[in-house]
Amino acid sequence: MISSLALTLFFTSTQIAGAYPGVTTKDYLAVSSEPPAELGQWSYDFSDPNGPQMGTIALPGMPSVHECEDPVVVIADHFSLNVQLTREIVDPVDLVVLCDRSKTYFSERKFLVFELEENSVDGVLSIGAFASKAEMPPNSKILGQVMLVQIPWLPSMQKKKSGFMEEDEYF
Repeated sequence: MISSLALTLFFTSTQIAGAYPGVTTKDYLAVSSEPPAELGQWSYDFSDPNGPQMGTIALPGMPSVHECEDPVVVIADHFSLNVQLTREIVDPVDLVVLCDRSKTYFSERKFLVFELEENSVDGVLSIGAFASKAEMPPNSKILGQVMLVQIPWLPSMQKKKSGFMEEDEYF
């Protein structure tokens, strides 16, 4: 068992830049990040008393989280990202959006965090995906890529009972 501990990915504490839409470039870039802990080691968060006081969130120990070089979290409601949830959900649901600020280049079929350069003094971020770089808005600057979106479990997402004990218990 000890040898498998070296490959264990633990929860990662990541700072939150703000709520989307409305997060400014200044807020997004102000958040500090720590490199991930070595595999099999604990990760600790010691807030910077001299830096901006931002919230933090614990993210699961998984490769997409561990591989982020410069992580930051943005909280976005599901309507702002066009995430489809069940029909019963009519109020906005907060999603945790993990972004990697080290990935400031275009990638097809990846969600990008970007701003329009004419708004760069205190610009507002945008999040979107594009099939080609030509589809991106002109004068946009890529500030990172979305690596993970966490959707909370809500009671309306629970599977309905089928009436068959075996199916309800195992599926």
